[in-house]
Amino acid sequence: MLLPPENAHFVTGPVPPLLLLGAAPVHTGLPALADGPDGAMPVCVGWTLVPSLVMCVVDGPGGAGCVIPTLTAPGDPEEAAHIDAWCAAVEEAGGAVVVSLDAMPEQVDWAEVFGGDTARGGFVPLAALA
Repeated sequence: MLLPPENAHFVTGPVPPLLLLGAAPVHTGLPALADGPDGAMPVCVGWTLVPSLVMCVVDGPGGAGCVIPTLTAPGDPEEAAHIDAWCAAVEEAGGAVVVSLDAMPEQVDWAEVFGGDTARGGFVPLAALA
């Protein structure tokens, strides 16, 4: 299922990188967001991530998954550099933290995102492509 690009934020800086989704078709399929052992983000078992400059695929068990257009303004060098840096960070980290909310907030309050009770997700490993 296609997720509109305005319902996704590709965040670099944290280690690992973060993908924030709003109103995503994968929301209910992801586990409730919780801290794992030693405060580490738990792995979303059965989920994989395929990042690229043109699209990002979040693939889950069964039929769960979504495709997100990443480069929404072709020819915008700043956007291309940001998405390219995000994809490189995902490759280096071996995946990304995917956090899904019921809806994308107008302003992201990270304390609310990680402290709220509607966030779902965790660490989604990079897909092993043949």
